[in-house]
Amino acid sequence: LGLSELEVRKVVVAFPGVFRQRLEETSKPVVMWLKGLGIDDSQVADMITKFPQLIGCRLEENLKPTVRWLKEVGLDDSQVAKMLTTHPHLIGSYSLEKTLKPRVQWL
Repeated sequence: LGLSELEVRKVVVAFPGVFRQRLEETSKPVVMWLKGLGIDDSQVADMITKFPQLIGCRLEENLKPTVRWLKEVGLDDSQVAKMLTTHPHLIGSYSLEKTLKPRVQWL
């Protein structure tokens, strides 16, 4: 991913679970999916540095449904990519059904 030594240390301290991640089954598919959304390598690295838990998120159960819902709400691809790169924790740490949807419905 091209993280600097300092960024790697930040990731390991913030998310020691990175050592338990199955690269081929979890982390790499997440990174490839993010790139498929139009997020470039340096942005993916920044996202992981900001929210290391992202590489341990479940793609099919969490990330994809949340992004699909954001598009249903009316965000276009560039808006979704911008939101994810600036606030990666939104798709990885908040429940779609219990947190995100109710907050948007309240608005």
